[in-house]
Amino acid sequence: MKTTTPLSIKFIFIFFCMLTLGNIYSQDKNTTTKKIFGQTLKSSKNPNSDKIRCVSTEYEQFLQEKNPKRMSNAQFETWLAPLVSKYKATKANSKTAATIITIPVVVHVVHNGQTVGIAPNITDAQVQSQITVLNQDFRRMLGTPGYNTNPVGADVEIEFVLAQQDPSGNPTNGIERVSFLQSSWSDTDIENILKPATIWDPTMYLNMWSLKFTDNTVLGYAQFPDGSGLAGLNSSGGSANTDGVVSSYDVFGSKDYGSSFLLVTSLYNKGRTMSHEVGHWLGLLHIWGDGGSRDSNTKDCNASDYCADTPQAGWENYDCNTYDSCPANLGNDMVENYMDYTNDDCMNIFTQNQKDRIAVIMNNAARRSTLKTSTKDDAMSLFATDAEVKILSFNSNIDYGCATPPAPTNKQVSIYNRGTSTLTSVTLNYNINGGSNQTYTWSGSLTQNQFADITLPNTNLNGTLNVSIATSNGGTDQRTTNNTASKNYFNNVPTNYNYTNYVFRLQQDLWGSETTWSLKNSSGTTLYSGGPYEDKPSLPLPSLITENWTLPSNQCYTFTINDSQSDGICCGTDGNGYYDIKTNNGAITVKSGSSFSSSESITITNNTLGTDTFEALNEIYLYPNPTKGILNVSVPSNFGLPTSLTISNSLGQIISRKAVSKADDLTLNTSSYSKGIYFITVTKDDQAKTLQFIKD
Repeated sequence: MKTTTPLSIKFIFIFFCMLTLGNIYSQDKNTTTKKIFGQTLKSSKNPNSDKIRCVSTEYEQFLQEKNPKRMSNAQFETWLAPLVSKYKATKANSKTAATIITIPVVVHVVHNGQTVGIAPNITDAQVQSQITVLNQDFRRMLGTPGYNTNPVGADVEIEFVLAQQDPSGNPTNGIERVSFLQSSWSDTDIENILKPATIWDPTMYLNMWSLKFTDNTVLGYAQFPDGSGLAGLNSSGGSANTDGVVSSYDVFGSKDYGSSFLLVTSLYNKGRTMSHEVGHWLGLLHIWGDGGSRDSNTKDCNASDYCADTPQAGWENYDCNTYDSCPANLGNDMVENYMDYTNDDCMNIFTQNQKDRIAVIMNNAARRSTLKTSTKDDAMSLFATDAEVKILSFNSNIDYGCATPPAPTNKQVSIYNRGTSTLTSVTLNYNINGGSNQTYTWSGSLTQNQFADITLPNTNLNGTLNVSIATSNGGTDQRTTNNTASKNYFNNVPTNYNYTNYVFRLQQDLWGSETTWSLKNSSGTTLYSGGPYEDKPSLPLPSLITENWTLPSNQCYTFTINDSQSDGICCGTDGNGYYDIKTNNGAITVKSGSSFSSSESITITNNTLGTDTFEALNEIYLYPNPTKGILNVSVPSNFGLPTSLTISNSLGQIISRKAVSKADDLTLNTSSYSKGIYFITVTKDDQAKTLQFIKD
């Protein structure tokens, strides 16, 4: 598409593409419209499949509203254009042989306890077929569906390899199976819960997620490269804990390489969803520049994808027929390009200019340039006997309010054989919250990289499960670095605040009719509530609402705020609304928020000091939470000083341990931690409590 024509920039940084939304309807103020990420949907519908294949603009708008420092689309293109020109000039004057870039990949197969091969728990072979397709397409491989004879067709010279080393330096096959107590995933849950809890270091790996979307018409999306840290750009920081590519399990892989794969979408069963999305992840735009739309019958022959060798297109295409949507410009629409919306059978070309754009991204963009030197795909020296234990990642972020969480239906622990000899037996030691040790012996037959899921007996998952390998094949395991695992489960003891007086504040946005909230006790009785409120036609925002709550002691309470439009009360032209709940004369923030989808909740207790150990544990809390640096651990006087504090990240990896000998040891400095979710386990003798905190 020509780069010299005037343009209407509708580009994005995170591409929520190959996406379909089905019947997600909401009332957008006075008009019935579809919404995604709280944004009015503008994307087009595929007339052949009744699917909407991309809502990238809506997702980027959502992200920019959350982070005003995020680079604008124009800033990114202003940065990229001279770098592309410089790259082309350097390449033209250089006779250096081509260098193939190899990118290590981890595929997170997300399921809900299903056996491998039962949807959505796809097989290793289906995962491997997707890597095969990516290499065929990005290498323009002769004799494969990824080959083309077009004069502008290019070998992108990028290859993808399943990782052979995990973030801890242990052996892996690059396939990470993750089991949650969640049957499907919404857009917000993927971004807020799944990705941060499972992502591997995005500077070393391309992260892919295969899962079941809550909306079963969704196909996938990808995150555009972040230019943070480059000269002349705002330092937006990006979203390192969400960087990667997401796909519906039934379009991940190709039917050409297996007969039993879980591929049920006939138009998208050859792996080109991921070729398209990885193109976005590497900085490519849609070939029509997101200017026009078939759905609204609007062509835009000025919008650009900044690649001159993709002929100008006025809108997207959905089949393999010949089209010339911009007859005043040379060339038919390039329906065979991976960055159009055509069927998998049509796609077979990346162009030279698209390759140039990708090369600049790989040389300059944050979390892309470092992949060129990542060694996570290098083979490791293997031992004969090497068992690995993993705890399945149940969703500890589910809020059950004052209720008891359900018993897990999933297996709890996986044993992998990372050695070269067949694994026939493993003895495990395990405990809950550091309590009394228990032993379990597994027996079976696992060849290299095979695994077995097991259920440990006598485990109350209301806390932290700690597991270690005692023996493998009746003797000492030869690799100790993958022999232990720790995972925080529901820990359904709500944070306790030893107060009865609270102050609730609500700053509405302009659409008060969408907002309602309530505070209920453990019996479900509503003690305080508000909304819906009146709408305002324009700024300024309505007056701040302030309420004083008096809550009886020794009870459990659940606060919930709702937005009928699923776009929270923040931000942009609708006004920057927010809410917060504080206590201790405003010194402690119990809860605050603004950017959420349809609702969010918090459960708290206000138990007074007691003599029972459980009550003392229940009164431990953290503040400020979220924190930007200093984190304080508050313990009741009758508990005394704990023995130790242990901090772990959302992957269950221990960050630090600290012995407690004086009150000052209850103050921690987290300023060096990356943004995200962490857990701190407070231990005293045989008692322990694990609490979650957020590092901003």
